[in-house]
Amino acid sequence: MSGAQMVWSRMTPGGRALAVLLPLLSVGGAALTALLVVAAPFIGATIGANLPIVRFLAASVITFLITVPVAFLLIYMEMKIIALMNLRIGPDRIGPAGAVMSVVHGLKVLMKEDFTPPSVDVPVFTLAPVVVYLASFMTIMVIPFAPDLTSVGLEFGLLYFFAIGGLGVVGLMMAGWSSFNKYSLLGGIRAAAQAISYEIPLTLSVVGIIILTGTLSLPKIVEAQSGSLLDWFVFRQPLAAIIFFIAITAEANRTPFDNTEADQEIVAGFATEYSGMRFGFFFFAEYVNVFIVSALFAAVFLGGSNAPISLPFSPEIVVDLSGLGLLLPIAAGVAPVLGTLAIGLPIYAISARIKAWQAFLAGFLIFGALSTAAIGFWAWAMLPPVADLIWFLLKTFTLIFIFVWMRATLPRARIDQLMGFAWKWLLPASLLNLFVTAAAVLLTA
Repeated sequence: MSGAQMVWSRMTPGGRALAVLLPLLSVGGAALTALLVVAAPFIGATIGANLPIVRFLAASVITFLITVPVAFLLIYMEMKIIALMNLRIGPDRIGPAGAVMSVVHGLKVLMKEDFTPPSVDVPVFTLAPVVVYLASFMTIMVIPFAPDLTSVGLEFGLLYFFAIGGLGVVGLMMAGWSSFNKYSLLGGIRAAAQAISYEIPLTLSVVGIIILTGTLSLPKIVEAQSGSLLDWFVFRQPLAAIIFFIAITAEANRTPFDNTEADQEIVAGFATEYSGMRFGFFFFAEYVNVFIVSALFAAVFLGGSNAPISLPFSPEIVVDLSGLGLLLPIAAGVAPVLGTLAIGLPIYAISARIKAWQAFLAGFLIFGALSTAAIGFWAWAMLPPVADLIWFLLKTFTLIFIFVWMRATLPRARIDQLMGFAWKWLLPASLLNLFVTAAAVLLTA
């Protein structure tokens, strides 16, 4: 019996099916890729003739699709980080280190009964979570992730952000009023009062930056911070950065300003009567809002996609692929199979306890990780927007970690303390920052 026959005889039915399917899928993928390469001129001509429509649709779809994975990632971060801060393990059963637990939570929400209480105003009750989630989705479209990675590059993007962001509070008020529940109504009223109180210092805190840059465009505000670390507005406008951070914490309903859904006081506030996917919209919108306000702070005060230091060298990899033609897509389809076999066979030969499908699956995952790392390095070296995007995401997720840290550490403020702090402290401080900035600009002009 040859070596190949011995390997085949040891395989389980699942391993044999995987060994047969991998080459077929590879050949099919290579053929499909080659077909797309041949049809690329016709597809390119169609897209070129309708470029504005295609760009808007692509940006909208991609932006919408990334909101749910972002929410899942933030939910996992919150569960794991708070658990570690409390000297607990946190989720550790589903997926590596419990990484898939937040996905299970999302599926659980989908499977719950979507019950509509008989006493509610059904149209408003149904539309409220949609309005809240739509406000989050529409605001993320003006976030400048990188110089060339902005869904909608509006000249008045900052004004658009504050205007559309206020729609979320309208959705919370709709939910509280339509639920015909005293706790829901209290939550909606709190949301409106909190928004009115903190929108004013939030808006005034960035007026100083508008005076310094002369623009409302978020990409241009990021561009104005290019250079060294000291060009970031967090150092040029430190008081505005503090006010802005406190205000966005209240706007995102995060601890210690989560009075709109205070469980110990008003059950769940505006979401008391909601269940199923409609509750899921509120749940996901809250975490998407955390990502959005963190991204906005990173763009306005932390230089956005600008690196904190300038590297003395610029890595560059030059690869000429023009002569490969159709060999490139065929190689792209065959490489995963060869890589899986090259890594999986030695793993399978190490121990008789390892089944064939386990060895090939491990080989596929290891090859995928190595190839992803190689492609990521190539993209970082060859495509500047990728490096810019990495810097932006690092700053954003650092701020998200601070939000989670605050939830694990700080107690909830009373509603009267919350309102008094906005009117007695943040509003005068934002006006002081505005006057000092305007005076400094006039004196140095």
